[in-house]
Amino acid sequence: MQHSPSYGVGLALAGALLLTPDVLLMRISGMSTFQMLGWRGLCLGLIFLLAWWLTSKVWRADLAALGSSTALIVIACQVMNTTLFPMGISIAPVAPVLLGVATVPIWSALLARQLYGETTTRATWIAITLVMVGLTLAVTDKGEDALDAYALAGAACGLGVAFALALTFVILRHNPSLPLLLVIGLGSLASGTSGWLIIGPAQMTDGTVWAVLVSALLILPLSFFALNEASRHTAAANVSLLLLLETVLAPVWVWLGTGEAPSPRMMAGGAVVVATLTVYVLSARRLRGQPPNTHII
Repeated sequence: MQHSPSYGVGLALAGALLLTPDVLLMRISGMSTFQMLGWRGLCLGLIFLLAWWLTSKVWRADLAALGSSTALIVIACQVMNTTLFPMGISIAPVAPVLLGVATVPIWSALLARQLYGETTTRATWIAITLVMVGLTLAVTDKGEDALDAYALAGAACGLGVAFALALTFVILRHNPSLPLLLVIGLGSLASGTSGWLIIGPAQMTDGTVWAVLVSALLILPLSFFALNEASRHTAAANVSLLLLLETVLAPVWVWLGTGEAPSPRMMAGGAVVVATLTVYVLSARRLRGQPPNTHII
């Protein structure tokens, strides 16, 4: 079934908004990296694989597709994404992790050029420079707000998540026949299983289990499916732009729910990152011939 490009934008918007309370629920759970990884990966993987089993009419073809390099890369990206995000959230303040994730549009542009020959413009390099300035500003507070090695590691985790998400979006955009539910499900299941094996079943119920289950059973499956499916109906950069809503709204949820407020310098750095990426993606659309008042599609 053919959909208009605005369908992809709507899916991406819904997925991004659904994802914004995720970090707050992770904080409320009080769980360690591998506890969250175990619950989130296992639940997400089983739900996606069940959905694939119930909806696919070409099981053999889907399974045969797993031998392709693109499928293996997407599976590896999902393992990377689902592992690094809870790791960053568990060891660092929320803001630097999400600022790292906010670089998804830049990674999308660079990977699209490298893998599929799309041109990287001067505007992309300017945007990369400004984003790095914003991230540097955010993670170099001094005095009481100074960030330690854990916060810097959290920012690095965010950058890793951004790379994995961008590569997934770009590959799915250019490989519409790839079985989305199957590859994302297998990647999630692999990371979740590793969490259970590392932490051990006896400790998996330490913490606030309901919070991680709400995220693992509802928020993650719906938002991940919407965002990845959206990448098949609109450009990866558009999905990446809407994903910036998490960068803006998730720290607000955490602040309201736990009192963990980002520092003024961190907020300033975040503003630079979000503003740069917004101008970059909107400008890129105009340069491709879209009228200035056209919606991003």
